[in-house]
Amino acid sequence: MKYIIPSINFHLWQPCNMKCKYCFGKFDDVKKTVLPKGHLPKERSIELIKQFAKFGFKKITFVGGEPTLCNWLPELVILAKSLKMTTAIVTNGSMLNQKYIDLFQNSLDWVTLSIDTLTDEEASIVGRTVNRIPINLDYYKYLCLLIKKNNIKLKINTVVSRVNYQADFSKLIITTSPDRWKVFQVLPIKGQNSFTIDDFLINSTQFNEFIDSHIFLKNILNINVVFEDNYLMTGSYIMVDPAGRFFDNISGKYKYSPPILEVGIKNAIESITYYKDRFYNRDGIYDWERK
Repeated sequence: MKYIIPSINFHLWQPCNMKCKYCFGKFDDVKKTVLPKGHLPKERSIELIKQFAKFGFKKITFVGGEPTLCNWLPELVILAKSLKMTTAIVTNGSMLNQKYIDLFQNSLDWVTLSIDTLTDEEASIVGRTVNRIPINLDYYKYLCLLIKKNNIKLKINTVVSRVNYQADFSKLIITTSPDRWKVFQVLPIKGQNSFTIDDFLINSTQFNEFIDSHIFLKNILNINVVFEDNYLMTGSYIMVDPAGRFFDNISGKYKYSPPILEVGIKNAIESITYYKDRFYNRDGIYDWERK
């Protein structure tokens, strides 16, 4: 484990109830080629988590698609927590409420809300809607309060694109006070967002404009803010696709390993590329344990 990134992102669920046009986790290629349902059976996901923990991963983040559409997500989180892993989910928030949070039985350490837009108009342009209805900003604020009320750490993910690179997110971040705010430059990935990404791409100057207008949150207010450009997003994650394969994004498209449950973690992970220095340079190690 000495040379392996200690956290893992498990994209266990390909289906999603939103149609974000710049999404780089659509996995339509996986569904069309090896996984018609877009997800593994529950039993195979359970076995994967056991292997992740045994191999030595310290933190697991459940991603999609939209992972909260998976009926057995709470069971997987409870299992991972029982195996001493820090647990997290990344969600659009559409399924979150108190009843749903209760299903995790205090085993969920982090909830990451994907909040990319500040207005309904921007959400509609991006495709961050459910049945063409956007989640408005007031509801996101309610979800942030709900997460904190349940003693779960709050993280916000924001993808910066041509739609929002001049927007001011500082009021939202100050009001919700997340434990961590991750800001990404919109990332093109062949086979995931190739046909819809062009209208959203920004260059480094535009991304830096967004950084410059929000850096005070980090430097003055001491909020845990991480700005991740396309370079830092490439090769700095250990990722598993809905079919239970490691994958990397080094070449600008996804390269998949053999199935982990067939060849084992060690053999599968040797077929992908990752850079531990980039993981550290994007502040991949932080105080992620929930007190």
